[in-house]
Amino acid sequence: MEKEQQKKTIEALLFLSEEPVKPDKLAVVLSAAPEEAEAMVRELQEDLFSAGRGLQVFETAGGYQMGTLPELAPYLEKAFSEDISSNLSNAALEALAIIAYKQPVTRIEIESIRGVRSKHVLENLVKRKLIKISGRKDGPGRPILYGTTADFLKYFGLKDLGDLPQLEVEEEETKTVQQDEADDNSAQA
Repeated sequence: MEKEQQKKTIEALLFLSEEPVKPDKLAVVLSAAPEEAEAMVRELQEDLFSAGRGLQVFETAGGYQMGTLPELAPYLEKAFSEDISSNLSNAALEALAIIAYKQPVTRIEIESIRGVRSKHVLENLVKRKLIKISGRKDGPGRPILYGTTADFLKYFGLKDLGDLPQLEVEEEETKTVQQDEADDNSAQA
């Protein structure tokens, strides 16, 4: 298969696939080495970018997927605004953030951070396949541990959990603790 045909094939495959397509699968379809398939994906990415197209190829959840440019989001939201039910509630986003940063984590740990019950939120996130039960914690009652899924990565357009933004809360907490200690020391003097 010639190079241009390979890129057209990748574009069509990514366009039709609902899930990220792994490099090995691309290699099999193209009858090429995985490195060659990834090089073709990079060329397709550059072609779409240089042509100023509304679509892009991005890396997510260990594979590649076709998607729209982020700057088109306001227009696309207008067009598809009736699909409100697919949005996540603030409670779901809070629970997801806790799970993403602290996984594996129990429901009790999530609830202690959020300050409210989270059983139904967690059930809905499991149904939506954004989180999964990743085991049980050793200890009394052996509580269920939750972790994120590949669908979580896909939903937020992340390559892996390393793409999550760094938490600024830790720095603020450290500064507060240091200030409290300094205040205690000056009060004792």
